[in-house]
Amino acid sequence: MSNKQVELLAAYWTLAGDVYPGAPTEVSPYSLEDRAAAASKVGYTGMGLVHADLMANRDRLGWAGVRQVLADNGIRHIDVEFLGDWFCDAADPRRQASDQMRHELFEAAAELGARNFKVSPELFSEQAPDIAHLRDEFALLCEQGREVGTNIIMEMMPFTNVNTIDTAMAIIAGADQPNGGILLDIWHVARGGMSYDEIAKIPARFLKGVELDDADPQVVGTLFEDTRFSRRLCGEGCFNVPAFIDAVLAAGFDAPYYGVEIISKSFRLQPLDVMARSSFDTAMRQFAHRTA
Repeated sequence: MSNKQVELLAAYWTLAGDVYPGAPTEVSPYSLEDRAAAASKVGYTGMGLVHADLMANRDRLGWAGVRQVLADNGIRHIDVEFLGDWFCDAADPRRQASDQMRHELFEAAAELGARNFKVSPELFSEQAPDIAHLRDEFALLCEQGREVGTNIIMEMMPFTNVNTIDTAMAIIAGADQPNGGILLDIWHVARGGMSYDEIAKIPARFLKGVELDDADPQVVGTLFEDTRFSRRLCGEGCFNVPAFIDAVLAAGFDAPYYGVEIISKSFRLQPLDVMARSSFDTAMRQFAHRTA
């Protein structure tokens, strides 16, 4: 593998600027045009977009305008995110709000040709997950996703009720959908106390998304605070990103790109061009050992 063969997608928060997951607004203060140009200039070929920002740009530019901005900047890989509460009962108000977001994210995925549609397990739940229920609801999502040509990828996270590879795979492999899979963010694997060796448990057909970042040796605040405010650039923390890359490749990961997701209070206050350049260059350096 040479670096020329590696393609990177800037996950939404990497270039969003001074916003963060769960902020009063998740709409980037930077225009889509500026973010796409900054991403393209440094070498990114993909971008992630969250629901609020997608809807803001749909209303401002129309889907044709959004597609044109991405095409003009050579952005050919798109992830859309981040659907929660898809597993709630039909009468639950959370499910009703989630279903509206589901509809709008599927609309975005169809209009933009998104490869991946990211979904979240239940946040902050201490109850054991109902595997059969989650399996069936995940299968339904996948069936709906196939209608618009997108993968449904579940992000295992240590502060959710799906916090291990084993639990995630019980749901995903149980659903056994051709467009269903797992999203492995190195942060969630490492902070979840898992060895990279565990990645080998995942059948290659279900390993559909990988995200790179880094972190300090010690958790800063709670896990949820650490993941939103204190991530590090790849190679500037303790995660051994090259070893993680080796592990996902050994497991059969063959998607056309890796995501780079830097969520950090200090990072997001930097100029857009600085965020783009530093996140891209540090991530790309993690592949240097594979160029020999």
